[in-house]
Parts: sequence; structure tokens; C-alpha cells
Amino acid sequence: MLMMMPMGPSVRLLRRQLPLCQPATARFFADDSVRSTKNLASDFAEKHHAAASTLAQIRHVLAAPAHTTQLAQLQRATSREDLWNNATEAAMLLQQLSVLEKRETAAAHWHATLADTKELFEMAMDESEQRVLEDCVATVDEAEAAAKKLHAELLLSEPMDPSSCFVEIHAGAGGTESGDWVEMLLRMYMRWTEAHTDGYQAEVVHAVLGEEAGYRSVCLRVEGSYAYGWLKTEAGVHRLVRISPFDSAARRHTSFAQVRVFPLVTEAVAGAKDIVISPKDLRIDTYRASGPGGQHVNKTESAIRITHLPTNIVVQCQSDRSQHRNKDTAMEMLRARLLQLELLEQDQERRKYTQGLGDNAWGSQIRSYVLHPYKMVKDHRTNLATSDTKGVLDGDISGFIQEALLAPSTTT
Repeated sequence: MLMMMPMGPSVRLLRRQLPLCQPATARFFADDSVRSTKNLASDFAEKHHAAASTLAQIRHVLAAPAHTTQLAQLQRATSREDLWNNATEAAMLLQQLSVLEKRETAAAHWHATLADTKELFEMAMDESEQRVLEDCVATVDEAEAAAKKLHAELLLSEPMDPSSCFVEIHAGAGGTESGDWVEMLLRMYMRWTEAHTDGYQAEVVHAVLGEEAGYRSVCLRVEGSYAYGWLKTEAGVHRLVRISPFDSAARRHTSFAQVRVFPLVTEAVAGAKDIVISPKDLRIDTYRASGPGGQHVNKTESAIRITHLPTNIVVQCQSDRSQHRNKDTAMEMLRARLLQLELLEQDQERRKYTQGLGDNAWGSQIRSYVLHPYKMVKDHRTNLATSDTKGVLDGDISGFIQEALLAPSTTT
């Protein structure tokens, strides 16, 4: 027979402390919800402050005379009646104006968004609306990322920054591995241009195939507003560490490739008209194109090699079936190289560009891509790192570019 024992004072006290209407599990989730709300409040305050601070700097830059004067000049230039007499220049000017106007619109949008989101967050805190609080944190997180990107864009203020550009990739130490590494980097930059919101276009204008795989060197032309401004931070030595697919013993190999970036010279870019090339300073050779490219390859001498005798700069192009178009592209490449050379004669530009270049070998890299024994991509200039090696090699490099632009003295 079950007998009920009388409750002692300690048991009665315990029952008063734990009401029957709120089981222990309910109290646990309630406490967890409180902690979650506190964490959300902390995250929101931190992210909101960071985004608001960056936007304040952006609005200060946009209100500065340098920016307002540039905007007014572009507006006047694009309003001229003879604007379309030079279609190339007109397109460039309109694109630059569009970029500046988009920046002002974006800054205003995110400034208003932050104010509205803060008000909504405070209301949701009063009502304990967990889902709304989470949405507000997500919004300020997005605003913080957008503000950081916009801040980096505002640093693209050098005369050549609005230009399209050429990206050269050269194999360094590492043999066959380095040739394959050049091809991997080429794919990475192609993917980046495809994903760029400004609709960049990329085309390989010259390539020298490796003996077994990849390329000994390759030149990529990237068309789009501020392509040079963004990609100039990629100039330097890039290091790859992985298990080589070309090694039957499956050993780990380290290889290197050097990236060089040159602005594409047009008359719409400041300083472009100063580049004068005398025909007597050129040696122009034609030869048969090599590598993939269709039935015309090795049947016609459509490829062009131009040597600038005073500087011994050599440029080549074989991307088109037309010898004339290849020559035009090669001349653009030469003008870009000569302009870069002129800029490097200035001490400040020399320091900025050559800081990351170095020797195409160990110890000079600006970024390392480690695929074995662990996965990590790390930029040695900014210390930014990620374990998403696949994403980076698929073209997700905007974060590295932005950090390099924001970090003083790392712009190349």
C-alpha cells in the first residue's frame, strides 16, 4: 500500500520556488530566448555603429570639393552637343558619370535604411519580436558590407583608375605546376569579371602554352569602368601549395605566378594623349598563331609581335583572325605598358606598384593559396584569410581587393 509522507518545510519551499505552471524545460527556453535577445542587441549595436561610421566617412567624401567638381565636370562633358562625335570617349564618360551617381544613390539609400532599421529594432525589442530582431540584424549586416564596398570604391581616385586594363600572368618557379597555376589564376579572374555587377567583359588576347599543361604566360583584356582601379591590387606574386596532379608520387608542390596589371589607354583617360609612339621606334613581326583557336590557326600569319626598340618592351596578340585587329590590340597593349613605365618613373607611383611585385619565387608572394595539408587563402598584405579556397578560385576575390584598397600603403 502506497503511503503519502507529509512534506517538510524544505520541500514546501522548493515547490513555492518552482510554480507548477512553469516546468523546468519552459524556464530553460525562456532563459535561452533572453540570452538570444541580448546577443541580437549586442550584434545589432556593433554592426550598426560600424556601418554608420563608414557611411559618415563616405558622405564626407561625397560632399568634398574634389568629388563635387569631378561630378560637375562629367555632367557638363556628357551634355555637350558634340559628345557622340567620339563614340568611345562618350561611352567612357557616360560610364564614369553613372558610377559616380550610383555611389551617391547607394550612400543615400543605406543611410536611410540604417535609420529606419534602428527605429524598427527598438520597437521590436519592446515587443520581444524575435523574428523582426533577427531581420534587423541581417539588414545592418548587409548595410555594413555595402558600406565597406562603397568606401573601397571611393578610394579609386587615381587618374588611371577608371580605365579598362590588361592583366598579364607569368609562370614562375615551379615548372609544369606553375604553368597550370597560371591557367587556374586566369580562370579565377575570368570568373570574377563574369560576376562583377558592372558587367565587365574579359578576353584573352595572347597566350604562350606550357610544355605539358597550362600557360607560360597569358594576357587578359578586361573591359569595364574602373577595371584597372579594382584589379591593380592583384599585381604581385601569387603562391600555390597543393598535391601536384602531375607528380606520380603525389607529393606536395609549391609554385608561383606573377600578375601584372596595366591600364588600357584611351583619350578619355588623363595622360593618354601624352603617350606618343613613333613608327621608327617599332619592329613589327607577324607569325602563325599557336594553340587553340579554330581552323585558321597555323594557316595564316595573323599573330602580331611588336617590339618597342627604345625600351625593348615586347607585346604580342593572336586573339583575332584579322591581322589588323591583332595589330590594333597589340598597340593598345604597348601604349598601356609605356604609360605604366612613365608612371613608375614617379617615386610615389613606383613604390605603390612595385611593392607587391618582387621576384616570381619564394618570399615575394602577396597571397598564398594552400590546398594541402589544409585549405586556406591568405593575403599577406592585409592578413585577410579564408578557408573557402574553392570560392576564391571560382572568382570570389572582391573581399581581398576591397581590403587591399582600404589598407593604406598596400595598393599596387
